[in-house]
Amino acid sequence: MTTTAPPRATAPATPPSPTSAGRRVLNRLLRWWRQLTAMRTALILLFLLALAAIPGSLLPQRSLSQNNVNKYFTDHATLAPWLDRLYLFDVFSSPWFAAIYLLLFISLIGCVVPRAIEHGRALFAPPPPAPRHLHRLPENTELPTALAGPATLDVIEEELRVRRFRVVRREGRSGPELSAEKGYLRETGNVLFHLSLLALLLGLAGGKMWGYEGSILVTEGQGFCNSFQQYDTYSAGPLVASGDLAPLCVDLDDFKAQYEQNLTASSYTADISYQLGGADAVDTTIGVNHPLRIDGDRVYVTGHGYSPEFSITRTDGTTFTDLSAPFLPADPSTMASQGVLKVPDLGAGATDQLAIEGFFAPTGVLQGGVLTSVDPRPLDPQVAVVVYTGYLGLDSGLPQSVYSLDQTQIDRGLLTEAGRANLAAGESMTLADGTVVTFSGYKEFAAMQLSHDPGQLWVLGAAMAVLVGLLGMLLVRRERVFARVGPAPDGGGTVLSIGSLTRGSADTGPRFSALADQVRTALADRVDRSSAPDATAPSAHGPAPEKEIPPS
Repeated sequence: MTTTAPPRATAPATPPSPTSAGRRVLNRLLRWWRQLTAMRTALILLFLLALAAIPGSLLPQRSLSQNNVNKYFTDHATLAPWLDRLYLFDVFSSPWFAAIYLLLFISLIGCVVPRAIEHGRALFAPPPPAPRHLHRLPENTELPTALAGPATLDVIEEELRVRRFRVVRREGRSGPELSAEKGYLRETGNVLFHLSLLALLLGLAGGKMWGYEGSILVTEGQGFCNSFQQYDTYSAGPLVASGDLAPLCVDLDDFKAQYEQNLTASSYTADISYQLGGADAVDTTIGVNHPLRIDGDRVYVTGHGYSPEFSITRTDGTTFTDLSAPFLPADPSTMASQGVLKVPDLGAGATDQLAIEGFFAPTGVLQGGVLTSVDPRPLDPQVAVVVYTGYLGLDSGLPQSVYSLDQTQIDRGLLTEAGRANLAAGESMTLADGTVVTFSGYKEFAAMQLSHDPGQLWVLGAAMAVLVGLLGMLLVRRERVFARVGPAPDGGGTVLSIGSLTRGSADTGPRFSALADQVRTALADRVDRSSAPDATAPSAHGPAPEKEIPPS
């Protein structure tokens, strides 16, 4: 009788110890980091950045024009405050735009930098071993030959090295084999493209952080210095202080505008003199596409217009001459312009001030009693003016445009109309109190912009590198060729198995066929050379007899 021993009792498995709170937090952070640094996340953030920039191009921005923002508040009194709460008038300095920009930086850095390091290691690594089944590769063939295995690999190695492949020979599990690879520049271009894109974003961010620009209208004979207080409009990065501005002063000596036969502008040139710090003044000429470049600053000519000149003679004989103000073009095709000249210092008290609101026509023509311009060239300059007297409100503490009158002053009766007239150059009009206003002529003004962008060269270099990387990605093929030799099935000679794997091109068949044909021809030539008798070798029966040459 056979007895069976009872089964042994096994101790219950020890339950795994619970994960600590710190470990759980670390795992969650690592999971978030992998999601943030994925290429898919970087593309989504790049799309969101482009989407977030759209309101900055559709709505007026405070950094560019506070007056346009004020006008938007006036025209859309209900909608504008809600948009302002969302920072839509300060898009590029808003917290949500900065958050997207920062996340994009982190995502690109975490995605591209490890990839670049891995590619750097791959540049010095040998090609991978040949796969076990070469016939499974997209392109493959077998070439029988009478050569031995090493000699057969010598032939294909020579052909591959001629084609600039990097070749490594190994003793594999299935026999002698060869691995060859070329086209590393394709992946290099891919890495360069993404690194350059990151450098481009850094350059743009640096230019916005440490850059500034200001715009001003300068009439001939006047000038400006690089100061935020003098510019009509300016924008500056958050890390720019007034003391960081270059000590540059520019004077406009003369301005010339040339026109084509169809009256379109062909060129703007400005003769200027500039002074940097305590250095001597330097004369030069700048144009629209030829700015002044000095010490990281650039001074551009962005437009032009006319500044009518007036003289005012009071009843007591006091004369004010060479009074002018820029009139802004209302019609760029004819340069018909509108503006106002404010004269607060007539010397008769704050309530005895004068303003000349006018329309300037470079080539004036009366059409139905209304002055208009038919040519942008100053062939017959005329002005239509309305003179106001009273209190301008310049010292009220409320901002107002220098190119128009404050309508509230007129509505409140603080400014009253004193006369109006159409004047040609040299003509005058007399107000009710005996004041004489004379249209003396005109000067031209240039719209100038001074820009400082420390990231400009950085952005240029990064953009060129992006283009080079993109060309490498599109034009270079990544190719791998594997070869292995083995005995022929019939026992005579060897069989050369070749397989190819190509990335970045669809026409791999003809290229592989050309390589296979070249190797087949080289193998046949090598066999013929090895089997042909050496003509210089001595015969087994002794030297060949000399041939008798018959006498001539």
